[in-house]
Amino acid sequence: MQQHLEALKDSKFCPLWHDQPDVRPEIVPPIAQDEHCDLLIVGGGFTGLWGALQAKERDSTLDIVLIEKTFIADGSSGRNGGFLHSTLAHGESNTEHHFPGEEEKLQQLGEQNMAELLDSLKRYNIDARYEEVGETEVATNPGAVAAMKADYQQEKNNGEDVVWFDQAAMQKEVNSPAFLAGIQRRNGLDGVVDPARICWGLKRVLLELGVRIYEYSPLEACQPLAQDKMLSKSLGFSITSSKVLMATNAYKNPISSVNRATIPVWDYQIATQPLNQQQLDAIGWHKSRHALGNHANMFHYFRFTQDNRITWGGGGAVRYYFNKNTDFERCADIPERFEQLSKEFFETFPQLKDVKFTHRWSGIIATSTRFCMVPGVTYNGRLAWAVGYTGLGVGATRFGARVGLELLGYQPTEILNMQFITKKPMPWAPEPFRWWGVRYTQNALVKADQNDGKRGLWLKLLDAMNLGFTC
Repeated sequence: MQQHLEALKDSKFCPLWHDQPDVRPEIVPPIAQDEHCDLLIVGGGFTGLWGALQAKERDSTLDIVLIEKTFIADGSSGRNGGFLHSTLAHGESNTEHHFPGEEEKLQQLGEQNMAELLDSLKRYNIDARYEEVGETEVATNPGAVAAMKADYQQEKNNGEDVVWFDQAAMQKEVNSPAFLAGIQRRNGLDGVVDPARICWGLKRVLLELGVRIYEYSPLEACQPLAQDKMLSKSLGFSITSSKVLMATNAYKNPISSVNRATIPVWDYQIATQPLNQQQLDAIGWHKSRHALGNHANMFHYFRFTQDNRITWGGGGAVRYYFNKNTDFERCADIPERFEQLSKEFFETFPQLKDVKFTHRWSGIIATSTRFCMVPGVTYNGRLAWAVGYTGLGVGATRFGARVGLELLGYQPTEILNMQFITKKPMPWAPEPFRWWGVRYTQNALVKADQNDGKRGLWLKLLDAMNLGFTC
């Protein structure tokens, strides 16, 4: 059997973060009676959990119900790589294009949001296994070296805290023959976390604060009631509320404009067994514990865990399936996706030839056409949403929850006047054009990566429209 297949054969189909019986909480029962509340939150991921906490912090008397289709941390919030970034609008160039004039304000808000997020984890005694390691980008072809060196010079000139590694220096940091250079960005508080532990910690805190949480309670309907209420249904029971915060992200939403704003993109990950000392010494990565991603269109992201595993995701295994397919039975455990990841892992770290993968899993990224969060409000301020974080939601979801609450009238601030909030995204095209466009673009991105980063006419056109993307 080939090496990459042998390494995968005994892996468990389960997110690494979920496989922690010592800290995984008991499931709370589903809804079993009609409910009345001030605020209904739909979705038990980061946005919904942070929304409930911030709502309670703004008004401790608020009566809040939160319903989750499966269990807390089962969605994207418990299936991501755990990379914690302060960015709210997916980087400087994306911010400049979509929200001109707001770059400085969005950077400030992102840094404030990150500081408040970490303060909340500390204040509520949530052990998220946070490591402040910044962000390190590596070059895996000569074109990437040149592009990254230009980025480094510009960022250095702008006063950013960045470090350049040439090939020899980078391989001292992380020994891989694939790494030709690197940039470590040490600004702010970026780092890595255990995402499921954040979800489960927030769940504990919310229950202590009196929030009524119902797991395995899917939303069946949501509509206005009279002039000032909303009527929602779950498992046949009614939930009457003054306000509703939709925190469904990639999953189906009863508001059609929300569904048109995002598409679900499947991402796949694998995790190694804990590395032994010989394996650690062979790559040297455990000394710096960089949070890594390679400079590519179809980029990989990979990190160390506290028990010295490597998680590995992204790359060419990322997929969009026709007609916004979110069916776990059909899309979640596809052998070819994990086999591709395993093969690419060993091409990057050939010295780890004996390592085995213990876990494989997948999750869904809600991708918007502006590559960052899309907020909105309807029904005269009674229902709001924040969705579409496009792969950078571990930190940005907390801010998205804040926006959703302010759109509902809970202590609104001047941020509601920003383009970031008021500007509507371009909706995705209908099928079959959507599927064709995404697949054609992905093929073009793969070709560009194989061609030293040189982009063809199609990608140049998308770049001109600021619509180049990875999926």
